[in-house]
Amino acid sequence: MSGKVKIAIRSLYKIFGVDPKAALDQVRAGVGKADLLERHGHVLGLQDIDIDMHESDITVIMGLSGSGKSTLIRHLNRLIEPTSGQIEVDGEDVLAYDEERLRSLRREVMSMVFQKFALMPHRTAAENAGTTLQVRGVSQREYLAEARKWLERVGLIGYENHYPHQLSGGMQQRIGIARALTSNSPIMLMDEAFSALDPLIRTDMQDLLLELQKELHKTIVFITHDLDEALKLADRLVILKDGHIVQQGEPQYILLNPNDPYIEDFVSDINRARVLRVRSIMTPLNGGEPPADAHGEVDLNDTLEDTITRSGGDTSHSFVVMCEGTPVGVLEMTNLVKALVPRVASEAGARKY
Repeated sequence: MSGKVKIAIRSLYKIFGVDPKAALDQVRAGVGKADLLERHGHVLGLQDIDIDMHESDITVIMGLSGSGKSTLIRHLNRLIEPTSGQIEVDGEDVLAYDEERLRSLRREVMSMVFQKFALMPHRTAAENAGTTLQVRGVSQREYLAEARKWLERVGLIGYENHYPHQLSGGMQQRIGIARALTSNSPIMLMDEAFSALDPLIRTDMQDLLLELQKELHKTIVFITHDLDEALKLADRLVILKDGHIVQQGEPQYILLNPNDPYIEDFVSDINRARVLRVRSIMTPLNGGEPPADAHGEVDLNDTLEDTITRSGGDTSHSFVVMCEGTPVGVLEMTNLVKALVPRVASEAGARKY
């Protein structure tokens, strides 16, 4: 995680209704979402949101339908205006921007990838990908050249002159990503960008995003309702319920330390061996020497599934954990086995017996 905060959200509230300011007083006095709707006729969209989104990180906002995640991302470029709170980008108050600066923010600083692709049917793939540069007044020759470059990067070389109806859903979403990249904006907002895709295509798109991110180091805000997708993509994970944050932090930590029954329900069916990394359960060396009787080396970013395969399932083994050629920890297979058992199940078992 980078040390620089790219986007800062402070005490953000959003209430939908005829008198949101009056309803805000009720929320701050302790009225919940259900009571606010029933007694006051207002909908609580977001409640007291505080998040730091770091430069070059992928921040994933997840939650069930109605949790407020899409409402939240639309505040960042002010497609939705907050009832109260602060939003800063690079230390500047976005809510204080006039129309001209807001247009500049949307054209040059933040690009957006939508779930439904949002392509113009009468424009070719290259013309769609070059839309953001065209809006800025860049010549057709220049924006088409830039668009073709990014279409090639997302695997659409040879499809530049095809129209959206001639392409599959996955290919159309690749155009959406190419369009965001063509804008050369440092921040990408992705609202359920892969949710409409078939599972295999969705996995390919996730891999493509991670591959591009290794090189481009964008600041990405990614919205999803899928925990597997969130754990795969996120540097930082924020989980919403009924408009408020239930838990946020490093995904591996949340998986091992859910702080709420809502989170425990989310993580209970996850394949922990496939998701958890060695770094999350190793014992740090803290400058000490690695044990001489270890059975080999593993990388700190290896999955537990990889390590189980390496050990042959032998729980007596231990491994030296390496980071770029330097030993940084020790992994005991007994600790790995314990990590595979969800905390809530483990505690229930202890109570039962």
